[in-house]
Amino acid sequence: MKIQALHEFHDADFSKEWTEKFKPTPPRIKLFETILRQIEKVGCKTTSVLELGIGPGFLANYLLFRLPHITYEGLDYSNSMLEIAKERTEVYRKRIDFTQADLINEVWNKSIKRAPEVIVSTWALHDLFEKKNILKVYKTAYEILPEGGLLLNGDFVKPEESQHEYEGGRIKPSEHLDLLRRVGFQDCECIEEFEKSVENPTTSNNYACFRAKK
Repeated sequence: MKIQALHEFHDADFSKEWTEKFKPTPPRIKLFETILRQIEKVGCKTTSVLELGIGPGFLANYLLFRLPHITYEGLDYSNSMLEIAKERTEVYRKRIDFTQADLINEVWNKSIKRAPEVIVSTWALHDLFEKKNILKVYKTAYEILPEGGLLLNGDFVKPEESQHEYEGGRIKPSEHLDLLRRVGFQDCECIEEFEKSVENPTTSNNYACFRAKK
């Protein structure tokens, strides 16, 4: 069995159907809470957050509501997803910007509108298909963060113990930590795993939250 999920996020109908199907469940909200707590620890009066792969804006809406001191920029390669995210976060329009860019095929750090102090991502980087592409994103994230900047990535993983075949972007937690350290991040940690299933996983099981500081 191969664990993989194929998406067509450039298609507006597909994006809309996917958004309706994958509204955050209680375990996924727990991931959002984990990310929230880590941002709260930054302790700045104002914090600039950049989300890589904002998708339909579920995380953005959650964080903007609970953290009134943050500004936000959502980056995604899918214009249809950006439109959904804009609609979902309309009430926060003075605090959020949107950027269309491809994390693999573009120098996306040249497209962002402000330098972030925190970079977040959820369920996105595994869709880059290969470990080398995740490494490239981590490297660019490290370059644009200031000293003390924080990276928080919640993404689908392959459990360390698993014998199943997974799509190329679903790598082991230990591999994520190795990539983060390789580009220069410090204090790298897998702080929590969610909906773990080793023997009978589905495409929506097995995700983890990684924290790293520059």
